[in-house]
Amino acid sequence: MAILVIKHSALGDMILSLPLFRAIRRHHPGEHIVLLTTAPYVDLIRRSGLVDEIWTDMRPKLWQIEATWRLIRRIRDTRFSRVYDLQGSQRTKWYYRLLRLSGARPEWVGNAPGCAYHIPDPTGPMHITELRRQQLALVGIPDPGLPDLDFLQSDIAGFNLPPRYALLVPGGAPHRPAKRWPAEHFAALGNRLLAKGLTPVLIGRAAERTEIEAIKAACPSAVDLCERTSITDLAALGRQAALAIGNDTGPMHIIAASGCPSLVLYSQESDPRKVSPRGDWVRLLQRPSLQDLSVEDAEAALPPMR
Repeated sequence: MAILVIKHSALGDMILSLPLFRAIRRHHPGEHIVLLTTAPYVDLIRRSGLVDEIWTDMRPKLWQIEATWRLIRRIRDTRFSRVYDLQGSQRTKWYYRLLRLSGARPEWVGNAPGCAYHIPDPTGPMHITELRRQQLALVGIPDPGLPDLDFLQSDIAGFNLPPRYALLVPGGAPHRPAKRWPAEHFAALGNRLLAKGLTPVLIGRAAERTEIEAIKAACPSAVDLCERTSITDLAALGRQAALAIGNDTGPMHIIAASGCPSLVLYSQESDPRKVSPRGDWVRLLQRPSLQDLSVEDAEAALPPMR
């Protein structure tokens, strides 16, 4: 028998979904599990070893009839006994409808109206992990727990970091600048961490180069790893860091899931009640505008460092 799991994005959601994949794997021992996802997450999930096969969904527009039906026919012809829709989007609801039109009737576990195991969309703020926990409970799968990133191993000796360091993650979606704490505040906090014996280590991509250069200019002792870290590096760095502070962005999910004491900053642009890293070592701090979050308040909210 074959099982289909659907999870498209985004990075933080994908990290939070790893325990779901693990729980489904345990619930279906010996069955062939296929994950339908998008290209950015194929390597991550392949490394996890939690599924047997990965299909890449190009997510055609629904008016692109041939491409959409090609995917539906592939699902139909594989004869899945059950589908776990962990995305719960309008797109995946359409997949359910089209699959039924094609004549296939796998047990569908999701939020599509009329499906075999239906989890209604929440009427108020609910963390995605709680929603998915309730969804899996419909078919008798117990609480999947927290992410385990032990499969992400990397040799970070080449970064030549000092024994005690703190990760600073000033990035975020380029099209949502309100999710970013000002670079000058990161720099000021970096200097305060230096005074406590922690070397700030700056994490980011090309889209954060401007912010990281500004932080480095105001905090010259910081180590610049912009554009130098992979997902596996982030997990390895998080395991050894004394703490981390960053905006609501995918890398902070990886760092927090590695067990690093973390402070994640939120503006009104996102709701930590719905999606945020989990763990007793994670602290969340929100302001309507991150421009109004002081360095003092951020420092006071830092979790106990290790």
